[in-house]
Amino acid sequence: MTAAPRRLESYLCGHWMAGQAEGQTLLDAATGAPVAMIDSTGLDFAGALDYGRRVAGPRLRAMSFHDRAGMLKALGLKLMEWKEEFYTESFRTGATRADGWIDIEGGIGTMLTFASKGRRELPNTRVLTDGEVEVLSKDGSFVAQHILTPLTGVAVHINAFNFPIWGMLEKIAPTLLAGVPCIVKPASQTAYLTELMVRRIVETGILPDGALQLVCGSVGDLLDHVTGQDAVTFTGSAWTGRKLKSHKAIVENSVRFTMEADSLNASILGPDAGPGTPEFDLFVKEVAREMTAKAGQKCTAIRRVIAPRAHVQALVEALRDRLGKTLPGLPGDEATRMGALASLDQRDEVRARIRDLQADAEIVAGNPDDVRVASGDATQGAFLNPVLMYCDRPFTATAVHDVEAFGPVSTVMPYDDPAEAAELAAMGKGSLVSSVFTDDPKVAEEVVLGLAPFHGRVLIGNRASAKTSTGHGSPLAPLVHGGPGRAGGGEEMGGIRGVKHYMQRTAVQGSPRLLSAVTGRWIEGAPVTHDIHPFRKSLAELKIGDQLVTEKREVTLEDVEHFAHFTGDTFYAHMDEAAAKANPFFDDRVAHGYLIASFAAGLFVEPNPGPVLANYGVDNLRFLTPVYFGDTLQVRLTCKEINPRANAEHGEVRWDCQVTNQNGAVVAQYDVLTMVAKHWPAA
Repeated sequence: MTAAPRRLESYLCGHWMAGQAEGQTLLDAATGAPVAMIDSTGLDFAGALDYGRRVAGPRLRAMSFHDRAGMLKALGLKLMEWKEEFYTESFRTGATRADGWIDIEGGIGTMLTFASKGRRELPNTRVLTDGEVEVLSKDGSFVAQHILTPLTGVAVHINAFNFPIWGMLEKIAPTLLAGVPCIVKPASQTAYLTELMVRRIVETGILPDGALQLVCGSVGDLLDHVTGQDAVTFTGSAWTGRKLKSHKAIVENSVRFTMEADSLNASILGPDAGPGTPEFDLFVKEVAREMTAKAGQKCTAIRRVIAPRAHVQALVEALRDRLGKTLPGLPGDEATRMGALASLDQRDEVRARIRDLQADAEIVAGNPDDVRVASGDATQGAFLNPVLMYCDRPFTATAVHDVEAFGPVSTVMPYDDPAEAAELAAMGKGSLVSSVFTDDPKVAEEVVLGLAPFHGRVLIGNRASAKTSTGHGSPLAPLVHGGPGRAGGGEEMGGIRGVKHYMQRTAVQGSPRLLSAVTGRWIEGAPVTHDIHPFRKSLAELKIGDQLVTEKREVTLEDVEHFAHFTGDTFYAHMDEAAAKANPFFDDRVAHGYLIASFAAGLFVEPNPGPVLANYGVDNLRFLTPVYFGDTLQVRLTCKEINPRANAEHGEVRWDCQVTNQNGAVVAQYDVLTMVAKHWPAA
């Protein structure tokens, strides 16, 4: 007896609830069997937005960046424990195990990457400073600093069907790290997998109430209630994206809207990469992989294959041979190398787009109307064999640069020189990604510079990176995912850049004392404290503005010559008086910059064991005034920023270090970074 399809529920205002209508039946992509029912009729979307703003937002904003990063790490590790449950459900979407890895472990890995970057690259505070302090008065009493603070609204993420887990996690990770709650609306076709993961997320209890809400089904009137403090992201067709972007509430309230839309991504075979070269073989492998992974249902898949006219025939033959060995089949079978499309309707859509492409191109491999499978039923499952097309005159064609068949379909087109290749890629009117396979630096330079204005990401493939490259179609958490023009004009991920999308940049002006209080970072002119040596203070005792002004030290000829011979740095400006005087920047022989930094450390260091555990770096080192023999150095060291580490007995302290000469001129300026114990003596 066949089990009845389960009824999907939305998770809103802290409760699981179903819509009031029977809804749509969702089918297994490979077998056609009913999987779930989906509907959101009658749900209170205005209430869900209010709940996120009122309940979750304040709790998230009360946490520091490190607190939120730790939350994401704990959640990612817990979800990884349940990955096999997600893989089993993923088979119903038509995805093979390899396809599911991209979606499931790729999505969780993206969340863990944001957690790691949050701990390493963000301060343990609730506000980010952006850029340097701007001095607005001659005496330094009036200054300004740009800061970033979380939006006080909700981020609404409307996602596509092809990556029901990755599509959610890659968006909510930077959003939650920024301190903004989320409402996720997955595409209905594969929403059952998203719902399963959200259920497990809720069960962990790791996220604050309302930090993540889920809509299974239509968003109804949700967008009618968004405000200028909310954000909306959309992944899907350009037509739907434009419709949402022009929504009355989004336009009138200037709601942040990020769109990732259709993208006719191209991959270019360099003129040097002919048959017999490693790059040719890598190119064939990459094109075939991008055509068949997720059955071609990837926003980053290669749709246009651009190759030197002299190599086109060999390329088509190589691709025809490789693709002919890749038959679709049941996703759960270990031998299956390509799964099904997401639905029979999606297969009909791809076939229709192939017919559109035939206005400019001919089919040279595969038959969209004659499905051959390795396993499963071609009439019940949404299977489609890879289809390779060829357009001989791409510069006069239109369909191949306008129509996207969102499946295992690519079109080969010839070019005569690298400039033409880049021009053809640009005819896609903006794409998420492009790639060029070449081992020639000049080709790489010319093509990449031609591609860059029209693409969010460009991959260079060659023999040197073949074993380590993540490939053409893999968006990565540290890198921008998005593209101009047709691709939507948006950006996602990009490391901490993605976090800032959900924060407001504000210029704050005022006195150094008050501005320092706002930012939690010492600013020149803010109050300072002189008592015991600040290196004798634990993190529990140390305060922003604690300062040490050192004794003075004279720099001698003997110091410079000893340093030169001891280190091997015998640069002429330190050793040759005539040559130094001929240098337009110097009046005489000068001390080494690193000698100045070394003397500065000797002046400010406290040598006894204490709470300072290690010096782990120097930032923004600049040498501003030459130091000559007989000059006297003095150091002013000020506690600039304190970042306690979560779940550790130490934290990071940033010190403003200013080295001056006997005339008060600044000869060196930089930040010293130390690890300091939270308590001393250490427990």
